[in-house]
Amino acid sequence: MSKQERRPRAGVIGAGAFGRHHARKYAEDARVIFMGVWDPDLERAQMLADTHGAEAFASLDAMLAQTDVITIASPPSFHAGNALPALQAGKHVLIEKPLATNLAAGAELVRIAQDQQRVLACGHQERLVFEAIGLFEAPERPTLIESVREGPWTGRSADVSVTLDLMVHDLDLALKLMGGKADRIEAKARAEHGAAADQIEARIGFGAAQAVFTSSRIAGERRRTMRAVYPSGEVSIDFLARTFENTTNFPLNPAFAETRIGADPLGANVAGFIDAVLGVAPRPVVSGEEALAVLELALDVDRASGLPSLT
Repeated sequence: MSKQERRPRAGVIGAGAFGRHHARKYAEDARVIFMGVWDPDLERAQMLADTHGAEAFASLDAMLAQTDVITIASPPSFHAGNALPALQAGKHVLIEKPLATNLAAGAELVRIAQDQQRVLACGHQERLVFEAIGLFEAPERPTLIESVREGPWTGRSADVSVTLDLMVHDLDLALKLMGGKADRIEAKARAEHGAAADQIEARIGFGAAQAVFTSSRIAGERRRTMRAVYPSGEVSIDFLARTFENTTNFPLNPAFAETRIGADPLGANVAGFIDAVLGVAPRPVVSGEEALAVLELALDVDRASGLPSLT
């Protein structure tokens, strides 16, 4: 078998905005062969495939027959339904966040990946921003986290709550920074475009520490910030400006946005997934088990708000 034939063959499910990003990353990575894309909208799939000289598959089964690794970038409510046959067919799978839209489905994906000894990864790539900053190496745990992630209505990911759409990024970061499980949750929410929350505020306790999350997809402007208060000071991050202020003594990297992973978190997440598939890394950036913990917390937040997670 030639070296090229040994390269994993990659495919993307979903030809929307995130599908285009993932397709480009696979096409640019010489370690894999980008085979093509599948989307129920065949015209949109063909346009994306043509961009990279790849194939627009007529069905999911046709894609699975010709690929080894799959990115799932379909609307969130289809994540588990697309990932299940891929994992059952022995494929390595990277799922854009959230992992699934209910806990049982997410747990089943994790179980099958373990049984099949396949890599299951998730697209919580803001974690790579914190890695580039150096926050995960901090010698202290936060006592308070305040995060805001909001923007105007776009209709994207409208099949799920804003909790599963936007807040999941900050829930993942908080779980990683706090190093423990949530033990109390209060939430209030407002729905404007469907049954699920379009705006939500949650207060979550982690022992003696607390985190306050605000997420909205009906805000007047985009904001992406997080403030983490530590015993020795605080770190305030602006994800849009790609800057932070630091009053602690932690040796954080002010030039994080110029690093490889800080400049392109999504690309670094895809590269980390491929590393895990090839055995170069012991695990992906965010594992299926970690994504399942984020999903559980997000669903608990929606439950506390009194609104459903699906629209």
